[in-house]
Amino acid sequence: MFGIVRPCTHRLSHGLKAEWMAHLCGLCLALRGDHGQFARVVTNYDGLIISVLTDAQSGPGRSPRRTAGPCPLRGMRTASVAQGEGARLAASVSLVLASAKIRDHVADGNGALRRRPVAAAARRVAAGWDRAGARTGAALGFDTAVLVDAVDRQLGIEELAGPGTPLTVVTEPTETATAAAFAHTAVLAGRPGNAAPLAEAGRLFGRLAHLLDAVEDRASDAAEGAWNPLAATGASLAQARRLCDDALHGIRLALRDVEFADSALVHVLLVHELRRSVDRAFGTVSCSHQGHGAPGPYDGQGGNPYRNGGPAPYGQPPQYGQTPGGGPYIHGQQQLNGPQHPYGGGPMGPGGHGGGHGGGSGGGEGGMPPFPQQPKKPRGFLAGCAVAIGLCCTCKLCCAEEYEGPWSRKKREGCCHTCDCGDGCDCCDCCSCCDC
Repeated sequence: MFGIVRPCTHRLSHGLKAEWMAHLCGLCLALRGDHGQFARVVTNYDGLIISVLTDAQSGPGRSPRRTAGPCPLRGMRTASVAQGEGARLAASVSLVLASAKIRDHVADGNGALRRRPVAAAARRVAAGWDRAGARTGAALGFDTAVLVDAVDRQLGIEELAGPGTPLTVVTEPTETATAAAFAHTAVLAGRPGNAAPLAEAGRLFGRLAHLLDAVEDRASDAAEGAWNPLAATGASLAQARRLCDDALHGIRLALRDVEFADSALVHVLLVHELRRSVDRAFGTVSCSHQGHGAPGPYDGQGGNPYRNGGPAPYGQPPQYGQTPGGGPYIHGQQQLNGPQHPYGGGPMGPGGHGGGHGGGSGGGEGGMPPFPQQPKKPRGFLAGCAVAIGLCCTCKLCCAEEYEGPWSRKKREGCCHTCDCGDGCDCCDCCSCCDC
């Protein structure tokens, strides 16, 4: 799975988790039903938002469901899944954007795509997905040419971008594509008045998707010599973070002007989880149930720049909460017994790194700090497909606590694995206690 909105299911109420899974499975099955089994590899977390938006505007009476048969990704269980125009539009958009991603990798010569036979095969797959997505889009009254045109313009913009080019110039094609897709959900739901605010929300969502992808891939792009918006324009992480925070605020305001029949899941995904995605990309927060992080500045427990006045300070290190074992960190304060090593390897004593107690592994008692690992190189298209099939057959995409992305090789979390959150988890049905 890929996408920027990857909610930890422990933060969803039981009902919202079931709804989210219904849209995820509905997108996957719509891809299979309209375009064949292989098309299911483009199932992604962001694409299902199109289905969620259509459903949220239509209301329960116009939101069809069906019972799907057993699936390895659900532990061979049946499930109620979304179907209809929203799921099919999500499938169409996912196919066209996935084909664009393949062409982009071919143009950059990433991995195995440097080889001409592999690149030729990838181009044929991309062309087939373009045609398939266009057919489904036309049946729904959506012209996918706006998506294809945005992708074609992206390559030209990247060639012309240089130091000093605004990041918003680079993200514009992605913004245009997502704005068109979000706006068309209002047409499918029979609420044309929602088209304008949804287009604005989609435009800002596209900006976030582009920027977060650039932030997360910065190290790997540098290692491979691949093009990256931040490196090409000379923009700093603080500048990118400011744009992301502005986009989050804009999406929140735009959604207030949309007339929903049921906005609960939309609010969770596009307000709360999208904010967490930004924090995750910039390294300022992690899910508390996993035991290796504490609530960040935008988790709703204070410091929210849109509710408590003033943005969070950019470029400052994150603040850590009290660790379960009563460790040396105190919320909102520095460590009491000395500064921390910048790589996280315990306090620095007078003797330098590790406090003068060599031979350790970089823990709190001293020792040499661990050196940051080099990012793994992404897999090629065909190798990634083979790994994706293996993940599907072993149910890791669904049930694994953590697995390696088939193409990006980034750490991912299974979409419905379970664990005992304990008292330290900030799970809640946010819409029942949130006033935003």
